[in-house]
Amino acid sequence: MITIQNITKSFGSLQVLKGIDLHIDKGEIVSIVGPSGAGKTTLLQIIGTLDKPDTGSVCVDSIDTTTLSQKALSDFRNRHLGFVFQFHQLLPEFTAVENIMIPAFIAGTPRKEAKDRAEELLQFMGLTDRANHKPAELSGGEKQRIAVARALMNNPAVILADEPSGSLDTQNKQELHQLFFDLRDRFGQTFVIVTHDEQLATITDRTIHMRDGLLVTPEVTAETLAPEEND
Repeated sequence: MITIQNITKSFGSLQVLKGIDLHIDKGEIVSIVGPSGAGKTTLLQIIGTLDKPDTGSVCVDSIDTTTLSQKALSDFRNRHLGFVFQFHQLLPEFTAVENIMIPAFIAGTPRKEAKDRAEELLQFMGLTDRANHKPAELSGGEKQRIAVARALMNNPAVILADEPSGSLDTQNKQELHQLFFDLRDRFGQTFVIVTHDEQLATITDRTIHMRDGLLVTPEVTAETLAPEEND
């Protein structure tokens, strides 16, 4: 599903990623954890084609995204990838159902088809009665569920989430975390989640640890790196 080979990335003289090799299977829910500055979000942005690596290749759904033109990349991103951010990024002037429909409009989907899909997702989220509410009229948990529905609109192969529960209270965090598994079971998406939330990391299928632009094993993190962090 996702195969990353020898990814490096620098910003000026700062090398953020130092040679990442990673494979994620279809239908996996994977969390990426590590201290601030480890390179987690940069890696997620490269997987999501929002940034380009300096070296290496990124294959998603058997397509090497590093070889695509800008136009082809935009189309690939719209049709194959869904994004969930810490702060929902809903457009305040649109209703919940309209926010969900936006990726479909970008893809050129007919309005009725888009609305039917959005209403299906609202029903799955348990938010049918909030369809015509604008973001200011929704709770934090409701807004994030609408954002997840928007990410699912075009039935993407992969959902990429950056601290998706970071702004939620405990109950809404737990509900959102469970939602990811329910969605995987219902729609078959692969999830890659950058998080500092230990509870979420422990329940994902696999936890990938990063430090200083490299992948490290849990054993190395615990036995070798922890003493340095406590200095």
